[in-house]
Order: sequence, then structure tokens, then C-alpha cells
Amino acid sequence: MTKKIPLIVVAGATASGKTSLSVELARRFDGEVISCDSMQIYKNLDIGTAKPTKEEMGTVPHHLLDVAEPWEEFSVERYCALAHKAISDVYSRGKLPILAGGTGLYRDNTIYATSFSAPKRDDALSAELLRFAQENGNEALFEILKKEDPKASEKLHPNDVKRVIRAIETKRTTGCTRHEIDEKSRPDESPYNYIYLAIDMPREMLYERIEKRVDIMLEDGLLAEVKTHILPNLNKMTTAAMAIGYREVIWYFKGLCTYDEMVFLLKRNTRRYAKRQLTWLRNNPDVKFIDYKNFLSEAEKLIKGGALIE
Repeated sequence: MTKKIPLIVVAGATASGKTSLSVELARRFDGEVISCDSMQIYKNLDIGTAKPTKEEMGTVPHHLLDVAEPWEEFSVERYCALAHKAISDVYSRGKLPILAGGTGLYRDNTIYATSFSAPKRDDALSAELLRFAQENGNEALFEILKKEDPKASEKLHPNDVKRVIRAIETKRTTGCTRHEIDEKSRPDESPYNYIYLAIDMPREMLYERIEKRVDIMLEDGLLAEVKTHILPNLNKMTTAAMAIGYREVIWYFKGLCTYDEMVFLLKRNTRRYAKRQLTWLRNNPDVKFIDYKNFLSEAEKLIKGGALIE
């Protein structure tokens, strides 16, 4: 029987402190961090993604940051392939892999080693759905998705028409949602001896941290980042331009909202995203929530108790 690779997973809502805790765990247990964030994979998008700075990372090596251009299509399948490779590489050098980040879809499909098989395309159906969106609007198309695949609608934006169409197409052609297909594609056992940790803190405190982070992003130059790296390439962007933290600034530059309205939307939408992240985690029985005040000591007990280290 092949020995499983040990893996620490650090999860939690945005702004809950995943970066600092994963770095501290890496220092304590001679580990390296594999980023699990669907936006931090993009080059030059640093402020709006809350990408860890050199000071925050310290001497701890980080993987899967800045691996794609902002206009590239980047799938969960591509991420998982890179993550599995990075985890194996870290372990092969005698280090402890630490998977840390807030993108639940990327994180869980990596931990549970989903085997991806893309359903066949139905070009006629895809064209029909695109015409429907053009004639009735993106929101009308999104309402169809919400009825046919509620889980997918929680992860997609109405303006991400290409992926909305793909999700509806998958459900209609296979009879299963993408989530159901992925569930069936997972092996009985994970290839990792993992401990799935999540930061728990009072909701009021989390929301205060989120609002403070938005203020800091704006002070650090979020608008300039969007103006320099997103607006010139907007016509060929899909995912990055729709991400929370960027789409609201784009609306501001397009004159669709005032500056104060933009700030309000940034904070509100980030709070809502954090709530969805926590719901995702609470629905997984493998997740062990640890109070933020005792996270390091409790994590150490669980890591040693789970025989990840001696």
C-alpha cells in the first residue's frame, strides 16, 4: 500500500487570517505553502486578491501564485493538476505541504483527488442559450441556472455568460450537475493524510476585518491596479473581471456607480462572499473549526494527533 502524503489544509473566510496562520504553521513544522485561491493565480493582480506580500511570506516558500495571465481561462481541473504536482514536490524534498486558501471548489477537488471528465458539448444547445441571453438579458439566463443547478449559481456571476451556459448545458445533456459529476469522480479514499482546519471567529469581528481590508486595498492602490492591468484587457477577460474586488471598481470606472457606492458594494459583496465560504465549510464534516485565539496550539495538537508529524 502506497504511503499517503501528509497535508495540512488551512481554510476559512476571506480576511480571517489564513495567510499568517499558514506561514506560522510552515515555520513550526518545516513546511511550504501551496496557495489555493482562484484569483491569486493571476499575475499583477496583487491588491484586489490580497496576495501575500514578501514580508508576509517571510522565508516560507509559496507555490501557485502568479501562474497565469489575468485574461487566461483557468479551470479547477488545471488548478488541481498543478496543486497535486506542487504537493508531491514539497513532500519529496522532506517538507510538509500546507494547502491554504479560500476557494472551496479548488481546495476540495484537490484534497479528494477528483478525476475530471468533461461532458460532451452540445453546440446547438449552447447557441440557443446564448441567443436567449442576448434577447432576454444575462439575469434571465442566470435565473434558469438557479433553477437547474443552484450550487453552480452560488459560484458564478450572471455576467459570466460562458460558464453559466456551460453549467446549464452540462445539466441538460447529462442529467447531473457539475458538482454531482465531480462527486462521482472522486476515489473512495484521498491520496492524502490530511487535516482540514478552518479558522473560526465571531461574525462581527470578521466583518470588521473585511471592511478594514477593503479600506487598506483602496489606500494601497486598488483603483490604479484595475486601471493598469484590467481595463486595457477588459474585452478578453472573463473570470478576473468578474471577481469581487475588481468588478465593483470596473463599475465605478464605467460610471455605473459613485465612489462611495463602489466602496459600499466592495464591502457588502465581500461580506456576502465570506458568508458563502463559511457555509461551504460548515457543510463538510471533515472540517475542524478552531477558534482564532487558540488556532496555533489547537492545530498543533490535531496535527500531531493525526500522525502527520512525530
